[in-house]
Amino acid sequence: MSMSIPPGILEVLDRTCTGPVCTERDWDIKVIGEGVLQKLKEHGLSKTFDKDNPINCDDGLADDFYRAGFEFAVETGMLCSDTGRVVRFTEEELKEALKDSPSELTLGEGLDRFTMRARKPEDEKVPIYASTLGIGISEDLWVPLMLGVAQYRVIDMLEGPTLETVYGRPIISRTPYETLAGYLQAKMHQEVIRRAGRPGMAAGAVITSPTEYGQFGGYGVVGGYKPTDVAIVLFPSELKTSYSCLHKVVHAINCGGIIRTGSWSMIGGYSGSPEGSIISAIAIFILERPVHQAVYGGCGAYDLRYFGNCGREALWANSVVFQALGRNTHLLTEAIINQVAGPCTEMLLYESAVGMMSISVSSASMAIGPRSAGGKYSNYISPLEAKFCAEVFKSCAGMKRKTANDIAKALLPKYENRLFHPPLGKKFTECFDLKTLKPTKEWREIYDKVKREIIDLGIPVE
Repeated sequence: MSMSIPPGILEVLDRTCTGPVCTERDWDIKVIGEGVLQKLKEHGLSKTFDKDNPINCDDGLADDFYRAGFEFAVETGMLCSDTGRVVRFTEEELKEALKDSPSELTLGEGLDRFTMRARKPEDEKVPIYASTLGIGISEDLWVPLMLGVAQYRVIDMLEGPTLETVYGRPIISRTPYETLAGYLQAKMHQEVIRRAGRPGMAAGAVITSPTEYGQFGGYGVVGGYKPTDVAIVLFPSELKTSYSCLHKVVHAINCGGIIRTGSWSMIGGYSGSPEGSIISAIAIFILERPVHQAVYGGCGAYDLRYFGNCGREALWANSVVFQALGRNTHLLTEAIINQVAGPCTEMLLYESAVGMMSISVSSASMAIGPRSAGGKYSNYISPLEAKFCAEVFKSCAGMKRKTANDIAKALLPKYENRLFHPPLGKKFTECFDLKTLKPTKEWREIYDKVKREIIDLGIPVE
């Protein structure tokens, strides 16, 4: 009996064994670090960061960065860290992969069915919002938190935080504990959408999957996440893949699933400057389709200096990345805004307002978040900031970049001097009532205050 196997993934797997040899050290320092600098020099893009304008409004600059990023993708490819081989593609292969990438994707069922579409800068098409990110959370709080998120209809899709335990036991990667955790999270998701009255709500899965075993346990199995949900494949920075990632890809293919991928380009890392992170990020987006068979992907630029991306450098870099992709491809693109302040603080909402507005006007098809308190502290996330992010992200569709840039310049001074020492805020249990799933009076008043401020500045949140 003959079986139909996607030729793309077979070619990728072959190249992980036959591609050019490169050590990780040489990859990080020479291929990425030195290569990015050379590419910036070739295209005259060094020192183009404009600190006075955190949202790019220059189409020509975005196009120049796209050309440089595409060239970098062709010349660089991705390193398979398990074999020390480079998976590389010709210019023609990459152009064909971009051409074949879908420009829209429909997910969910019934009243929770939605269609994600490729967007252009300042596009009036309303983007899609998913929540939450993989922030560590206590096992007993996973369902209450996600019920709180799912109650807000402005949120289209669920991912959920990362479980810290499975049936009270620590989750040890690459052990049966992880496989159990993947299945447990799938069952919890099903409980949430049933109790929330949103049975058709799509999911991104499995976020509690530090290696491939969590996905094996929860995605595409009987009683688990459905193949019509999205399989998450996150790969290492910068421009690396691994057999753990490719296991997830093959497993999703075997299940007939939909693949979403993602990785960061690091300001202050091997790609260096904000300009360098743009080159690397564009290459990442371009290579996600041929390497990992992605239907859509993300993430963008991330500032290692404070572990977020709501400061001027990262805001500007991400605006250029998404504008470059929106103007030159029809890729479905996902963005992640990494806030560093915690729940029940004004700063978290200011960061969210600027970050979500920026990626909305710059063409992102979808966003997922929030990353409250930088994602560093257990249980420091609440449903209210998820609602706020979704409201801002969607309401900014069609806004002019110049308008968004002016609003960003007005809001940045309210928080940028605290990016390195942000307020921790309060845990989910301290700013939400677990019985009613409503925010405390204090948190609701903070939300109302900041919402009035951003409306007065021109963000048309209802």
